[in-house]
Amino acid sequence: MNNEQDILRRAQQGDSEAFRLLVEAYQTQVYRLALRMCGEAAADDVTQEAFLAAWRALPEFRGTCRFSTWLYRLTTNAAIDWLRREKRHRGMDDVTELELPDDGPSPQDQAEQAEAQQAVRRALGQLSEEHRQVLLLRYMQELDYAEIAAALEISEGTVKSRISRAKMRLRELLDGSGNLFYGGQRPGETAYRYRRSVPFPSVPVPSCRSHRFSAAYIR
Repeated sequence: MNNEQDILRRAQQGDSEAFRLLVEAYQTQVYRLALRMCGEAAADDVTQEAFLAAWRALPEFRGTCRFSTWLYRLTTNAAIDWLRREKRHRGMDDVTELELPDDGPSPQDQAEQAEAQQAVRRALGQLSEEHRQVLLLRYMQELDYAEIAAALEISEGTVKSRISRAKMRLRELLDGSGNLFYGGQRPGETAYRYRRSVPFPSVPVPSCRSHRFSAAYIR
C-alpha cells in the first residue's frame, strides 16, 4: 500500500476513510487466517471482530511491530475467543468443518488432492489452539519467527519450540490417517512432503466482502 504510514497515522486520528483503506488492504489476509483457524461458518464474524478490535485499539498502536503483525495478533485473539466459546457451547471436538479450499489441481491429481486435503483439514483441527496458531502464522501467513513472536507476545524461542512440537504432532496425525504415504516414503517424511504437495491453499475472497466489511468496521 502506498503511503501506509500516512494512512495509518490518519486512521489513528479517527479518519474512517483512512481506516477503510487499511481494511481493504488487509482484509484478505485476515479473512484467510480466520478461515483457517475457525472454518467458513465463523470466518466473517472473526474477521469483523478483528477489525473492530483494531479500530478501537488503533490510537494505542505504537509501531513497535508492523501493522500487519499487530493485526494478525488481534485476528488470532478473536479466533481463539470464538473457538473457546464454541467449545463451551457444544464441546466441539469434531473440527472437520475447518475450511481447506481447493486450489484447482490438475484432473489427474484431483482424487489424490481431495483425500489429502481432507486428512490435513482433520489433522489441523485436532491440533491444540496454540499449535494450530503458530503453524498458520508461519506457513500460511508466512511470518518469520520474530513476527510471530511479536504477534503472539511470546519469545522467539517459544515460537520455535511450539512450531517444532506442532509439526511433530501434525506428522503423527497425518501418519496415523493411513492414506498419505506416497512412493514408499517413511512415516517421518509424510508431513513435510505432504505440505509441499498440498500447501495451505490460497483462499479466494469474493470482492463483495470488502464493501460489507469496511462499512461495518468504521461505523
